[in-house]
Formats: sequence, structure tokens, C-alpha cells
Amino acid sequence: MTSSASSSYAPSGLDDIVQAIRSKYAEVSVSAAGKFQYLVGKEGAKALGYDTAVIEAAPEQFFESSCGIGNPFSLGMIKPGSALLDFGCGAGFDLFVAGRLVGEKGRVFGIDLTEEMVQKARENLTLAGVVNFEVRKVDSDIIPYDGISFDVVISNGVINLSPDKGIAFKEIYRVLKPKGKLCFADVVLEGELPADLAGSAEAWSQ
Repeated sequence: MTSSASSSYAPSGLDDIVQAIRSKYAEVSVSAAGKFQYLVGKEGAKALGYDTAVIEAAPEQFFESSCGIGNPFSLGMIKPGSALLDFGCGAGFDLFVAGRLVGEKGRVFGIDLTEEMVQKARENLTLAGVVNFEVRKVDSDIIPYDGISFDVVISNGVINLSPDKGIAFKEIYRVLKPKGKLCFADVVLEGELPADLAGSAEAWSQ
């Protein structure tokens, strides 16, 4: 799915949006339970069609904070040896899945706005025995890697959170190699937002 939400809906204070997102997902790094109006955790992963064997192989800690809204791996094969970036990696479950797909000769990288999520992802991936990963905290949609660095970029319910999706997509395409691919799942805005939601930094973080 693709996000059609426009940056024109953003509240005037972009810093307020970023702070609301960090506050919300700092809480989610402890537990996603009760914070979303859809299935989360292991049951959510099953409902989204992730490989059952991969779900069962993942340490339970991944699912404490797992809140993806789709399955980016359903959109195309990830080749062994690929360099893959997760744009908004959260607690790292998609990086765990990607690490199994790219294999020992591949590399997986994650970026996230929230320090708590970055630390959770590092802990989870280390616990799971993943060694070919790097997770970094960012302060904006600017990706801290050189251009044409990645064969694949994935994202799962994160681009929708960006107050300027134009910058997000430009950055993603900047770091993709020629013939690289973007596989992302996100929500779609099909109508006008009520004024109280359109101007709410808290609502923006949902």
C-alpha cells in the first residue's frame, strides 16, 4: 500500500510532531499492547502473513514492541547478499526477517527517530544472533548513508508518520542503487481529516 497523506496536513510545529512520535514510540518500545487499534505483536505478525517459521524463530522480545501495519516482504523477493535499509526499524523484527533473507553475505541497516527503539532493536537483534546489522538513531527523514548504498529499502507504517513525505521519498531514492527497490506498507488517507486531527501532533503520531 502507499500513503497518500499530504504534508499540508501537518501542524505548524514540526518539532512538536517529532516529539510526539518519539514520546509515543518510547512507550511502545516497552510494550505495544493497547496502543493501537489493530493487532500487534506475534498475533499481528501472523495476521499480516509473515512466514510462520520465521515468527516462531524470533525471540519473544521482538513482539513486545512489534506494531507493523503490513508485510513489506510480501512485495518481492529479497536476494541473498543484498544490502537492505529499514526506514523506521522500530524494535527490529523486520530487520530480523531481512537478515535471514540476505544471509551471511548481506547486510541489514535500520534507522529510527526514537533512542529507546534503537536500543531495543540492537538488543533484540543481538539476542537473536544477527551479526550483520547496524541500527542508528536519526533526528529527521535525512538518511545518514551515502547515495546508491542499498539494494532494497523497506518501511512498515513509518512513512505515514513523516510530516514531509516528499523529503522522505527523495532520501529513500537517493540511497537506492540503480534498479534497487522500495518495499513498504503504510496507511492510505482516503478523505479529509477533521480539523482537530489535522492540527494535532498527538494524532499525527498514531
